[in-house]
Amino acid sequence: MKKKALEGITILDLTRVLAGPYCSMLLADMGANIIKIERPKTGDDTRVYEPIVNGESAYYMNLNRNKRSMTLDLKNPDGKALFMELVKKSDVVLENYRPGVMERLGLGYEMLKEVNPGIIYGCVSGFGHYGPYSNRPGYDIIAQAMGGLMSTTGWPGGEPTRSGTAFADVMGGISLCVGIEAAYINKLRTGEGQKIDVALVDSVVSALEIITQIYLVSGRVPQRIGNRYEASYPYDSFHCKDASIVIGAGNDKLFGILCDVMQMPELIEDPRFISNPDRIKNNVELKKIMETWLCNYQSEEIVEILLAAGCPAAPIYDIDQVTEDPHIAGAREMFVEVEHPIAGKMRLTGNQIKMSGTPVAFDRPAPLLGQHTKELLQETLGISDGEYQELVTKGVF
Repeated sequence: MKKKALEGITILDLTRVLAGPYCSMLLADMGANIIKIERPKTGDDTRVYEPIVNGESAYYMNLNRNKRSMTLDLKNPDGKALFMELVKKSDVVLENYRPGVMERLGLGYEMLKEVNPGIIYGCVSGFGHYGPYSNRPGYDIIAQAMGGLMSTTGWPGGEPTRSGTAFADVMGGISLCVGIEAAYINKLRTGEGQKIDVALVDSVVSALEIITQIYLVSGRVPQRIGNRYEASYPYDSFHCKDASIVIGAGNDKLFGILCDVMQMPELIEDPRFISNPDRIKNNVELKKIMETWLCNYQSEEIVEILLAAGCPAAPIYDIDQVTEDPHIAGAREMFVEVEHPIAGKMRLTGNQIKMSGTPVAFDRPAPLLGQHTKELLQETLGISDGEYQELVTKGVF
């Protein structure tokens, strides 16, 4: 088997729920040795999240494949001492506690770098580790609200709307993953570690791209515009005879192709639609023209016609269609089968990063709580059976 890109990197993962575990999931799929450190008895909050399969959470299993789990009470002096010994042997520590929690435990970055100057300390929180809001609790919906995403999601006149998934958490996890990898490359050059501080709200603001620029350049506050895109048109959803589709004719060439398919070449020279800014300004009129034409076609039929002509178009899938699509689920392997010791055979979400030389792999299912505690302590710190049993009696695990 080919080696994976991050083999040899050891990461102590204190994160739970979504943003942090999503980050360490990506790193684990690429070969990092993820030691997931969980609270004794309860573990990660998501171990009880629905849906449940044979007593095991699919939420947890999806985000924690390729990791090993150990339990450790960081408030216990012996547990804390063990953690510090693990830090000496590790490359990265990940945490997503509220800022200040690790410092109060005596385990903040400044403390950890004293025992391992090369340690990379990655943290993700609602508002980051500095600034006037840093001590506020932060969840995905709060970041979507204060980052501006909800204000521009939804239909004109409707309520501000949260995106259909935990967008802020996922973006925060991806951002932390990128920061960790960059810091590790820098460590290879310099031998120096550093702290990576990611805020969910910052991640949302970064992802707004053109939305913030519209306001900063023109002073106009972007509003909810449904499925339309601010920067080009027609780039929207459109009603057909049986269902809606999306069309992305985002430049003059593609608009010309669309007009040819519609057999309406006169639209290309129509002053209302002659340029992209004109089409954006007159999007309501253009959408009416297009939907009058589209209502003559079944959605599947017209998507094929548009694609054959070179005009970007797509059906709007339900989730069941996504999981069975021959390209997404088949060729691109965005759903993979993993055998879990209790839940049995599971289909999990695949990894979106395709690497030709060091491909990702799904070598192990999500761990049971504390499944690898003894194994990891013996492997990493050389603890004997007797020492392990003594720590068990002290309530460290």
